[in-house]
Amino acid sequence: MSRILHLLRLSGAASIQDGGRPGYLRDGLSASGPMDRLAHEAANRLVGNPPGAAAIEWGLAAATLRVEGGPVRLALAGACGPLLLDGEPVADHRSFVLREGAELTLGRPRTGVFATLAIAGGLALRPVLGSVALHRRAGIGGRDGGPLQEGDRLTLAAPAPAGEADVGLDPVPLESDRPVRVVLGPQDDHFTQEGVATFLTATYTVSGQADRMGYQFDGPAIAHGAGGFNIVSDATAMGSVQVPGSGRPIVLMADRQTTGGYPKIATVISADLRRIAQRRPGETVRFEAIDLAAARRCAQARAAALDALPGHLCPVAGEAERLMAANLAGAAVDALGDDAAS
Repeated sequence: MSRILHLLRLSGAASIQDGGRPGYLRDGLSASGPMDRLAHEAANRLVGNPPGAAAIEWGLAAATLRVEGGPVRLALAGACGPLLLDGEPVADHRSFVLREGAELTLGRPRTGVFATLAIAGGLALRPVLGSVALHRRAGIGGRDGGPLQEGDRLTLAAPAPAGEADVGLDPVPLESDRPVRVVLGPQDDHFTQEGVATFLTATYTVSGQADRMGYQFDGPAIAHGAGGFNIVSDATAMGSVQVPGSGRPIVLMADRQTTGGYPKIATVISADLRRIAQRRPGETVRFEAIDLAAARRCAQARAAALDALPGHLCPVAGEAERLMAANLAGAAVDALGDDAAS
């Protein structure tokens, strides 16, 4: 008998994401994948999955789930809210078993936006172009080409978990007072010196126009140069900072368009993309320019931290420790290092 994860209730956004489908930019399709890759990989490691395995990404969501046909091992990482197993608190950033008939309730996150719920063994979904990640605008991947809906029943891909011990990780902080680091270009010469200075000194606020495609910001206008705000369309990357005619920056994200005709003043470094993804509308961001060599060092540190995640797993024994972790999670510190985790 197949095991089914039943989504009883859902408020907010939820989709299936895996490591994404790179290699299709020339065909007009961005890679999708998780908005917070560190949270995605941490959750998967906690349940023994490979880092790019399919999982459920929640965006400012609350939900209730139940498993049918046998138990399942789960873990939640990222922007987490209260987590209740049959009404009793469970800590995030640790694995636990949801037994048949029990209900798991995920509350809206306290801070941040995106959380990942990993399922041991993954989900039984048919890949499209090598991935099950939802790309909503393209209508591929996910649950029949769309986001998850209340009432969905997801077939699990692996047998019920054996008697492995629960394990945990220290949560990685979602907030930071440091600026988001960028590498200027490739079209910073399309802006006046004053415009570049504005971008690097002003405080910007996440607008209500923020989703998996891109985050638009409110704040001081960035002055374009004599050439104006149009360029011949060229390729974009996750983290490209476009500046349209309004002068307000837009940071492109996982489901972005693959080309664009607005000049790109900078690119957010890969190690800081989660700082953008986990900002809510109304929260602020400042930008700081670093050189390419420094950006590479940050990327290498992040890659090393992701590779080291299994070494940070700690056994968690017993219900008393589970309840204690749930009460004290806010005091946890980051075990992965500043550059790698922030």
